[in-house]
Amino acid sequence: MDVHEAIRTRRSFGLVKDVNVEREKIEKIIEAGTWAPCHFRTEPWRFFVFQGDGRNRLSEVLLKIAKKNGETEEKKLEKIQAKPFRAPVIIAVAVEPSENPKALKIEEYGATYACIQNMLLEAHSLGLAGFWRTGKPTYDQLMKEFFGLSEKGEVLGFLYFGFPLRSLPEGKRKSFETFTKWIG
Repeated sequence: MDVHEAIRTRRSFGLVKDVNVEREKIEKIIEAGTWAPCHFRTEPWRFFVFQGDGRNRLSEVLLKIAKKNGETEEKKLEKIQAKPFRAPVIIAVAVEPSENPKALKIEEYGATYACIQNMLLEAHSLGLAGFWRTGKPTYDQLMKEFFGLSEKGEVLGFLYFGFPLRSLPEGKRKSFETFTKWIG
């Protein structure tokens, strides 16, 4: 699969088989992330891999955040608690902005977002479905503390990976011309 094909055919797809993903594939996905461009080579990304029973720890913090924010309805709490079990592998990706005085915070975030895209493309090339999930709990102080991030650090998302249950749907996008202005 060439790069253009990978970009055009990658989809956010959450329906995956409950089958373990080989460690070698997970490592390739993470390594692909580390090849994202980053100003001053600060490499601000951090990765946290959840598999098997390890997903219980993420489930616990999600439940804690929901309760802290006033959720009391039992069905909703059960649904929140089950979220980490939608895929056999979850990689939480966080940014830890560099102490380098030349490094701009916005560029550190940009580098980590590029890292996430690399990871999603690599997973796709390995035959895995991926889904980048966020939401309010992602940015909660308890989540930051759970991962041991600094005050400047931030979780940017949870990448859910697994083997797709069926073929990925075809994507649709507006023409790039809709968003492009040629100057000169």
